Parts: sequence; C-alpha cells; structure tokens
Amino acid sequence: MKDTEIKKIIESGLAKIAPEADFTELPSTENIREELDIDSFDFLNFLIGLNDDLGVDIPESDYEKLISMDDLVGYLSERID
Repeated sequence: MKDTEIKKIIESGLAKIAPEADFTELPSTENIREELDIDSFDFLNFLIGLNDDLGVDIPESDYEKLISMDDLVGYLSERID
C-alpha cells in the first residue's frame, strides 16, 4: 500500500473525530492532537479504527511515537503487509 493511500485512510479516521478539520492546512510534522484539538479518548478510538481499517496492531507502548501525520504514515507503512 502506498503512503498516499495510508494518508487517505488516516484522514478518513481523523475526520470521524474532527469533522471540521481541513487536512490541506494540517502540517505533516505538527502534533495532530494539538492541531485538531483531539483528546486522548478520541485519539485512542482513532488508533483502534486504524487497526480495524488496516489490520495493523498498534501497541500502547507505541502511542507516544505517533505524533504527526508523517509519524503515522511512516509507522503504518512499515507494518502493512
């Protein structure tokens, strides 16, 4: 799966918890939770949704690595079969 496809899946998941988000304005290196004002519960649900959509298990110990869009895309692209 290409990074652009992964990014679209991430944006789709984020749109469920931050429907007002404009992803064209979201810097790829900035903290997603801060930029979109997402609380920890919504972020957890977002990560669970990524697991469902992509079949990638994201252990809790890795949550702190997933800060920006670039972090998410890189992490997921390394783990998708």
